[in-house]
This record gives sequence, structure tokens and C-alpha cells, in this order.
Amino acid sequence: MVRKKFVITLLLAPLLVSGVLLAWISRFGASACPVKSDCIIVLGCRLYGTVPSPFLRARLDEALRLYREGYARYIIVSGGQGPGEDISEARAMKQYMVQNGVDDTYVIEEDKSTSTETNLKFSLEKMKERGLKTALVVSNDYHLARAAVIARRIGLDAGYSGVRLPQYRRWEITGLLREIPALIYTLLTVW
Repeated sequence: MVRKKFVITLLLAPLLVSGVLLAWISRFGASACPVKSDCIIVLGCRLYGTVPSPFLRARLDEALRLYREGYARYIIVSGGQGPGEDISEARAMKQYMVQNGVDDTYVIEEDKSTSTETNLKFSLEKMKERGLKTALVVSNDYHLARAAVIARRIGLDAGYSGVRLPQYRRWEITGLLREIPALIYTLLTVW
């Protein structure tokens, strides 16, 4: 009898932990409220050749909105070049910003990162080079909780603004579910 309870507990514990993390990830993203900062950091996402994916375009459009509303003077676009991408995500994002009316002197490229951790770490280095102290991190809602854990660990003073794409609900759900193991990994390993 004791062994059966132990086995049931072992099976249910991961489900309980996953449920708690899922609720926290969802709540964090939904309640993110932008605050005025020295810069906006746009976390990279897939390109198709040189063209931002719909998820990246949504992040860029949110950053543009925040920039135009005066939330920050500078925009750091963060992302290296991944497989199937003809240029770095940062280069494509900067081009998008400039095409949409942002003076290129206010768009800072961080083009070495390959993960959320390095996006934030290398962006923080760019901030320090320019004397910037605070950031407003833009990504998909489901991505913000993990970004916040990383930001706190590296000493990045950040606020958050998330995007959601209802027309890509299936991909949003997939992204949300992928964040559970990614967040567990981050909680256990990041710096």
C-alpha cells in the first residue's frame, strides 16, 4: 500500500509542478505592464531568409508602439543568425525598425546571441557600453516569465511587454508548453 502511494506521488508530482509553472507563466505574461525605461530589448525569433516570422514581426510592432509612445529612447534588437536565416535576426529587426521610421542611431544591434539567456546577457553588455540602466523586454507573453528569471539572475533591471497572436493559437499553445521544461531548466542551471 505504501509503495502504491509512493508510485502515485512520483507520477503526480511532475504534473503538479507543470501545472503550477503553466499557471505562473500564463499569469506573468498576461499581467505584464510596460514601464518607461532607458531602452527596449526585442528578443529574437525565427526569420524566413531575411524576413521576420509572424511572431518576430509582432514583437517588432509592439516595440515600435512602445518606442512611439515614449517608453524608451533606444531599441536593442537581439538575435544571432540561425539555420535557414540569411542574415542575423538583429540585422533583420534593425532593417524593419528603420523601414518603419526609427532613426538607425537609436537601434542597437546585438547579433551574437543564440538563446534567451544570451539575448539578455549580451543585450545587458550593450546597455552597459552606453550607460543604459533599465530595459523593457518585448517577447511573446508565454516567454516573459523565463526572460524575467534570467534578467533577475544577471542583474538586468527590466520591465516586460508581451504579444499574443490569436491567429496562431496552435503555435502559441506549443510555445507555452515548451516553456515549462525550458523554465525548469533555467531555474536549475542559468548562471
